Amino acid sequence: MNLIKIGIDDAEKLWKMQVKAFQGLYEKYQDTETNPAAEKVDKILVRLHQPFTHYYFIEADSIIVGAVRVVDKQEEGTAKRISPIFIMEEYRNKGYAQKALQLVEEIHGSSDWELATILQEKGNCYLYEKMGYYQTGKTEEINDKLTLVFYKK
Repeated sequence: MNLIKIGIDDAEKLWKMQVKAFQGLYEKYQDTETNPAAEKVDKILVRLHQPFTHYYFIEADSIIVGAVRVVDKQEEGTAKRISPIFIMEEYRNKGYAQKALQLVEEIHGSSDWELATILQEKGNCYLYEKMGYYQTGKTEEINDKLTLVFYKK
């Protein structure tokens, strides 16, 4: 498995994958302000132009199974951030997200990370905790169905 750096030319492909990957969570939680399925392609284009944003396709067996965005400002005292990471539905529960997180750490360093996920999605919380992330104690209620929980490593 490996990570493939995403460029501007791949923005629409990335966006279509992201919308499809997060659609189920969007339907479940109706979190228009925070769900990547509700984003427009323009938002991805803006991020791809940011010098501190690194998008990667997650490739396994020559198939693109997902993607991950790393925000790495390379500034002392500023944590790196995963936002978002996703695996397409048909490839989930095969260890790809876990391996992608390991590969991201090989590229960007293994310490000083942060992320947020949906508290109600126990599988997501389990993945991050298994990978060494711990809850900070901070949460943010998005609506009556969804609470974001914040992690650090």
